[in-house]
Amino acid sequence: MPTIVGQMREKLQHVAGRVWLYPHDPDPEAIGACVGVIADDRGSVLIDAGNSPAHAREVQQAIAAEGLPAPRWLVYTHHHWDHTWGAAAWPDVEVVAHSSAVDLLTAEAERPWSHQYLRDQVALDPKLGPSFRARALAVPDFGELAIVLPHRTFDDALTLPTGVELRHVGGSHAPDSIVALDPGSSVLLVGDCYYPPPFHLRTDDDGPDLAMARRLLAEKHAVSVDAHSAPRSGS
Repeated sequence: MPTIVGQMREKLQHVAGRVWLYPHDPDPEAIGACVGVIADDRGSVLIDAGNSPAHAREVQQAIAAEGLPAPRWLVYTHHHWDHTWGAAAWPDVEVVAHSSAVDLLTAEAERPWSHQYLRDQVALDPKLGPSFRARALAVPDFGELAIVLPHRTFDDALTLPTGVELRHVGGSHAPDSIVALDPGSSVLLVGDCYYPPPFHLRTDDDGPDLAMARRLLAEKHAVSVDAHSAPRSGS
């Protein structure tokens, strides 16, 4: 499928209609997921928070530079750190997620995050190395990290006041994975939903969930966006 040409990471990329994207970090070791912005005069909808407060501030500057309405809602596509750790830097937003994200994020919030803790955990389980090294780079000062629990949750589907449709899809990457559709723009943002499990949990038999990917493609939206790739047209 052809990809839509992106711009520099410091700028928002216009995807289609009212959907914009702060692109993913092209360095796979950085584990920097994209952040979606669905602009609306009633308040924009963010799709994911960024992987750190610093990442979130970059997105805030890019939104201001484009003159888009300030975000009012922040949707977690799932609970993983590179999609949620920037949440504390977003003021005056309602955080929305699948109901199963609450316990998962509560457990994460109870962990004593620090650079020493990251080193200690990697020593216990070297397969955590790629993820935890990326976290250390993303958050130089763990004093500013706060894991934000959802303010609103849903089980199957939810439509926000701006018309953005959220739907739970689950999957082996994260049980709380959801997708977000802006019907008027015909853009579907899928997070990591069809990815294999995280590296430290992955087995040799694990791979992308191609059946899920095919089901989502069969919906024939104009553009689909996953969190670590360029947007793809539906043609």
